[in-house]
Amino acid sequence: MDEALGCGGTIALRADAGDRIETLVLFGDGSGMDAQRRIAAPRAAKIFGCAEPHFAGFPENRSDCLPLIEVVTVIEKAIAEIRPTVIYAPHGGNLNIDHQTTFRALVTAARPVPQCPVRTIYTYEVLSSTEWAPPQLGQPFVPVHFVDITATLERKLRALEHYRAEMRPTPHSRSIEGVRALAQHRGLGVGVVAAEAFGIVREIIDRP
Repeated sequence: MDEALGCGGTIALRADAGDRIETLVLFGDGSGMDAQRRIAAPRAAKIFGCAEPHFAGFPENRSDCLPLIEVVTVIEKAIAEIRPTVIYAPHGGNLNIDHQTTFRALVTAARPVPQCPVRTIYTYEVLSSTEWAPPQLGQPFVPVHFVDITATLERKLRALEHYRAEMRPTPHSRSIEGVRALAQHRGLGVGVVAAEAFGIVREIIDRP
């Protein structure tokens, strides 16, 4: 669900452009709410035009009890198999502990050693997690990269309808209305109708 909330419009754009899109869901063991999420995720992926997600199966909301190296190893294996050049991940200064762990594990697994395929790492905001985090928790989310999703916003919202069990009624920020409002707000900041905003961890430019 978080990938749809944070970068669903961008995913759809990149899929339309012919990029191969793979999603790795680290947390959720298939029980409880995650059982419904595993049904919704492939349906959302079909709307975006990308492959069905991969599920690592780590327990949800208990990642602070896991050795970080276990999560790092799973991500390293995925990077070795998929060889992505661009990775999108949740912002590290996030209220959700699994998002924090994901970020820490990713920047370790994708460290810029020679022959690492990862050229760019973007971080995205997740409504009801990113904006709820107090500044004492970590680096606030300060976007510096924006993607115009005017053409794909409605697809993003349709994909999120599959996660209706986890969406909330307005004025909760994790509502369809909240997602639309954030996209419009980010768009107004850069002069477009709707946008998604990202932080940049690393960006290697191959040519001027």
